[in-house]
Amino acid sequence: MAKIIKVPQLPWHGTKAFEVSLPDTWEIEVCHMSGYNRPAMTEDQIRASMLQPIGTSRIKELARGKNEIVILFDDMARVTRAAQIVPFILEELAEAGIPDHKIRLIAATGTHGAMSRIDFAKKLGEETLKRFPVYNHNPFDHCTCVGTTSYGTKVFINAEVMNCDFKIAIGSITPHPITVFSGGGKNILPGVASFETILTNHSLPLDEQTRRNYDTNIVRLDIEEGAKLVGVDVLVEGIVNLWGETAAMFVGALEPTHAAAVQEAKTHYLTPQAQDKEIVIANTFAKVRESAMGTRIAFPSVSQKGGDVVLIRNAPEGQIVHYLFGKFGRTIKSRFGPKVNIPPHINHLISFTEYPDMAGAGSLGDSAKVLLMNRWSDILETLQKFHGENTAVAIYPNADIQYFG
Repeated sequence: MAKIIKVPQLPWHGTKAFEVSLPDTWEIEVCHMSGYNRPAMTEDQIRASMLQPIGTSRIKELARGKNEIVILFDDMARVTRAAQIVPFILEELAEAGIPDHKIRLIAATGTHGAMSRIDFAKKLGEETLKRFPVYNHNPFDHCTCVGTTSYGTKVFINAEVMNCDFKIAIGSITPHPITVFSGGGKNILPGVASFETILTNHSLPLDEQTRRNYDTNIVRLDIEEGAKLVGVDVLVEGIVNLWGETAAMFVGALEPTHAAAVQEAKTHYLTPQAQDKEIVIANTFAKVRESAMGTRIAFPSVSQKGGDVVLIRNAPEGQIVHYLFGKFGRTIKSRFGPKVNIPPHINHLISFTEYPDMAGAGSLGDSAKVLLMNRWSDILETLQKFHGENTAVAIYPNADIQYFG
């Protein structure tokens, strides 16, 4: 008999469960984040969030008399269900008397690759595409300088965004390997900033202490200063559950709304750290197209005596095109380049995807410890070669957005 643990997969392809099959003699600990089983918000609850904004008036009041409206949204590398949120924003804008031809939506892709029409439809819904123009951000051209932060970052922002006098940003807040938490001003910087601005921001020095400290993280603080220079009128920020559904939503002025979302996120995504495991299985889902993020929670849970990590990274689209951190050939990489530092106590980092992607696997580095596999049966066979009965195993169902605090 085998033990079966179900983990979420395919966030943009009809979300379903993948069955992780393991020997029944193995000792398995499933490590969920605190809020994994929170129910998805209902339409009434989403509307109620819109009607009770934090630190400001309703959208319909703020937007009244404005000339040009832009709605920013995050891309397919994030699980934000914008299609469930946008209709309520449009209701507010309609009540403010804003005609459709004054509204456009822009994907806050930063230095990620452009989205396709299929992506737009999945992210926003077909009805939105019928009514409004939806554009990609271009970080390499048509960006306008709005000022310089106290950290020395010259902030160049998408000119179309800056030509609008009312700005709404939609995204999710989750743990982040550079800024501790995402959200807040990130739909501006890096979302709709120039390549040079993003490069400068991401080059700010971070030691291990400031990287983990949200309050003193200078990359995040620089982002927030950049967002203030642009001016975000309304922030809409969601928290997601195990299945990527919106479990809580915060709407309102940029700073107090993000602050409230951070406080909620600190407890929602908090996860007890497994200890001294021989095998750790890290499933990625919400950020599966940047699946290397799942390793940061897996490595510390492996026994210092040595063990293996299995990274589940099922993404039919492959890993996101990233012009700042990506790889573009055997000898060509971007400014920073992909790199996963595999600690000495990790014997093997096994990458599992049912959608083979040799180039995308480059995000895990070129260590001989990295093993690429496309069938779960092969992974199980490999693990059983290295581990016997009573093997201690931890499974993180949302490894890419869980954190230890």
